[in-house]
Amino acid sequence: MRNSLYLTTLGILIISCGSQQKTVKSKTPVKSTTPVALVPVKKPEIKQDEGEYYKVNIADITKNDNTVSYGSIVSANPAGYKVTKNYFPSVGQNFRQRYVILHYTVLDDEKSISTLTQQAVSAHYLVNTLPDKEIYQLVDENKRSYHAGVSNWRKDQNLNDTSVGIEIVNMGYTVDSTGLRVFTPFPEEQIKKVAALVKDLVVRYNIQPTNVLAHSDIAPTRKQDPGPLFPWKRLYDEYQIGMWYDETAKQTFLNQILTTNEITLQYNNPEFVSRVQQQLAQFGYALSVNGVWNAATKQTIEAFQFHFRPMNYNGIMDAESLAILQALIQKYPQK
Repeated sequence: MRNSLYLTTLGILIISCGSQQKTVKSKTPVKSTTPVALVPVKKPEIKQDEGEYYKVNIADITKNDNTVSYGSIVSANPAGYKVTKNYFPSVGQNFRQRYVILHYTVLDDEKSISTLTQQAVSAHYLVNTLPDKEIYQLVDENKRSYHAGVSNWRKDQNLNDTSVGIEIVNMGYTVDSTGLRVFTPFPEEQIKKVAALVKDLVVRYNIQPTNVLAHSDIAPTRKQDPGPLFPWKRLYDEYQIGMWYDETAKQTFLNQILTTNEITLQYNNPEFVSRVQQQLAQFGYALSVNGVWNAATKQTIEAFQFHFRPMNYNGIMDAESLAILQALIQKYPQK
């Protein structure tokens, strides 16, 4: 009986980590479903002056080493013995936090807080829509939050283990009368909050540009968040956060593609499809190379366009999208 109730509760979650799946064209707008209200959990009092903290960073950033020791120190308390820190810290350690993953909630502020604190999904941080100076922390950075689900990027998988999850309050999208998705814009103050938060995380944990990602990047066949209106280029230009391609390199690749006319002449050729799939996988997406424009490939192209070509996210690999992909592979090769 308990298992049935637990599964039922999970089934109604509409937070982005478990909802807003791929939408087919429809005449009916998508509507959010109000989650079941739960009795607030009694939380322990946070005592600001308790615990031990180490504030010295022993990382050697010049060697791309994110070994570090600052942060809270959790120690054993064996009966009859004393744990000392005379030889703390060892250099043989590094961060759990290697990724920052951005989401949207598909809920308003109040429901986002309720769902992310009282149900079986969570994030380390929640960024509200209010024009204030507050960002909500929900999970200790040193612990796993349940935000990514089944996920892959480059050589890594199960990114809950190695990431900091940031949920952004945003209603996602609706579908208009023509079947097109209409995404919800992000308020200016909210963008600034997200940028400041991500910048802090990137600096403290020495997170690589290739590891600041959208939920749709790490789960392209399931997720669309934070969607095409999230300003990735602005974060790159103004805050030096994440990835973006070099315009000169993109234009060079675009001229080559247009000169050969390979997209027009070879678009449905299995060899061309396989090459595109291989390049998407080479960049970082988890995608099988099979020479077929299947649903997974189109959804992956769409996720790529959400992030790097938001003016056109139809899931079709056109010349400009291919040129952008090749410019990114050149700039951010896998190591």
